[in-house]
Amino acid sequence: MSDESGTERYLRLTVELTVEVQDIASLQAAALKEINHPDADLDDDERKEQAELVSADETGATALQWLIEPDHVLGLIEHVEQIEPREAVLGVEPSEGPSDEDEDEDDHAGHDHAGHNHRRGFRHPEHPTGIHSMGTSGAG
Repeated sequence: MSDESGTERYLRLTVELTVEVQDIASLQAAALKEINHPDADLDDDERKEQAELVSADETGATALQWLIEPDHVLGLIEHVEQIEPREAVLGVEPSEGPSDEDEDEDDHAGHDHAGHNHRRGFRHPEHPTGIHSMGTSGAG
């Protein structure tokens, strides 16, 4: 949807969330259940390949990628009526742990974030682009 001037404006939201994997075996089991679900759009070879990737990834990133849908991100903004979501992209990667807030504030003090990207993505094995994304298209 455009404003009255007829020019479209887009904003890219970046959300960073660090999670602690408390039970890697259960996380992998849940992902394997998703991979083996009849509704998963995978052939037998793809199922086998994805199951091997999930099982071999000791970080849990590949498993978690299977359990979070990118359109869940849209829930963060669904209450804002003045915008129309166009795309949701999800990346999962291993982390060293929560970042130190004091260090984070020092790193970001005094500079403009316009055009500055702090996100790195985990290459999703299911998708040829490597990033699990969900595009939305709206009329208007």
